[in-house]
Amino acid sequence: MNALDYVVLIGTLVGIALYGTWQTRGRRNLDGYLKGARNTPWFVIGLSIMATQASSITFLSTPGQGYESGLGFVQNYFGAPLALIVIAAVFLPMFRKLNVYTAYEFLGRRFDQKTRLLGAALFLVQRGLGAGITIYAPAIVLSTVMGWSLNATIISTGVLVVAYTAMGGSDAVNLTQKYQIGVIFAGMVAALIVLLTKLPAWLSFGDALTLAGGLHKLEAVDFSLNPDRRYTIWTGVLGGMFLALSYFGTDQSQVQRYLSGASLRESRLGLMFNGVFKIPMQFFILLLGALVFVFYQFERPPVFFNQAAWAGQAAKGDPAPLRALEADFAAAHAQKKQQLQAWIEAKHAGDAAGVATARAAALAANERVEVIRDQAKQAVGPGGGKKANDSDYVFITFILGYLPHGLIGLLVTVFFAAALSSKAGELNALGSTTTVDFYRFVIKRGADDQHYVKASKWFTALWGVVAIGFALFAHLAENLIQAVNILGSIFYGVVLGLFLVAFFLRRVGGTAVFWGALAAQTLVFVLYATTVISYLWFNVIGCGACMLFAVVLQGFLPTRVQPPPGSATA
Repeated sequence: MNALDYVVLIGTLVGIALYGTWQTRGRRNLDGYLKGARNTPWFVIGLSIMATQASSITFLSTPGQGYESGLGFVQNYFGAPLALIVIAAVFLPMFRKLNVYTAYEFLGRRFDQKTRLLGAALFLVQRGLGAGITIYAPAIVLSTVMGWSLNATIISTGVLVVAYTAMGGSDAVNLTQKYQIGVIFAGMVAALIVLLTKLPAWLSFGDALTLAGGLHKLEAVDFSLNPDRRYTIWTGVLGGMFLALSYFGTDQSQVQRYLSGASLRESRLGLMFNGVFKIPMQFFILLLGALVFVFYQFERPPVFFNQAAWAGQAAKGDPAPLRALEADFAAAHAQKKQQLQAWIEAKHAGDAAGVATARAAALAANERVEVIRDQAKQAVGPGGGKKANDSDYVFITFILGYLPHGLIGLLVTVFFAAALSSKAGELNALGSTTTVDFYRFVIKRGADDQHYVKASKWFTALWGVVAIGFALFAHLAENLIQAVNILGSIFYGVVLGLFLVAFFLRRVGGTAVFWGALAAQTLVFVLYATTVISYLWFNVIGCGACMLFAVVLQGFLPTRVQPPPGSATA
């Protein structure tokens, strides 16, 4: 990066943060601080929801996922539109009717204090760890590639987002996310345009898709019934629906976004905005990764994209084996390039037999390349046959190597803007949940709004410190986008089970659902530690187990019909 890139990066991030802080200065009313001015239009709600979910991990790691595995990851989101319809029809009207600050207030009104606190605690643990990952994820990649200090990168981004989130509350999050998501979309579109211009002149966009499809990067739907497969249409529709129900319906970082709507209609439209655009957005990012894969068929990539780790491994001992891998990789890549070019030439000539022959040769060459890549990953890995993961470094390597200055700064800004927008939503939700569900409800009742606003600011800052601290000591083995979804899936199913019992099982009381949820969460922990099933199934299992255990336990307890949630006090 040169001076122009840093001007773009620092100017954009600081400018947006200062704007959000200035526009929301002087918030003293708790309702305004936690929910905003309650006049947010639907498209701002939609963009804010999307920005909170789409962290830098989405834009940094997902193209690498597309490069490695193709479009199959998009199945993870197939259940989201169905989930958002349910939330708009069932969850949202109840939250607005009860005028709650957090989703967990509803649990207190429907059940009892301990169930409310359990739901809030599960959210705080999961989202608190997740907030640390959203700081750590871009910092570890960007610091490694650019030679920045990891700790300095983590602390600087964390402090910036804590400052404007604590000062301005929910409105600051909504205002800044609107512009941050604009920067993100502009950067990703610019990256695609530059990528297409960098492809060989004789290779059309259609030809690029032909190669990507022929090399199995465009297989978006998998109908396999194998439970060990992480991404299939069944895990996506069923497990993905439960994950989206949990995330959008019970995670305060999302609930808080749509509670700021001017009306029920505006909030619903904001949710449906995501229902319409979420899958296309993920598809676009994965397709971008698949096209980066095509690009690297004609421009030789490194055998291992995390070059800092590769160099570090070479410095530890005899570098000869690594150099041999590099030489083998270069030879295999050159051979594959020739076969791919022959494939496209046969396609242009209308030679079906030539296409089949060249494609078969290209697939064989690609397999040899992947074998060498696997050997490189094992060479850098922790040992015991385990592989290091370099997919998170694919997109940033392309950006730094092939984009012009200024645009490099814009794309790096995209990663940081996404980190700040997602982090702001998470911190805002963590601070408000801690204030409303624990501090105001358990520790200090009856104080005035100014006191609770001040407390919420301090809790927001405290959670920021916790997230920064977690990020400073975090170590992730998974691809970053998968790590976030795995963490969510471990907790989200049980929290969703609490809400579904509250909505639909009127005869189940607080004691039964409380112990049922604890038993279900224990079951999920055990399954995660002892099985290899797709993590998306944990959403279904956690939710179903929570509901089943609650019903069974209620059978041993006195049965009473619960009053409507609005008739009890929190």
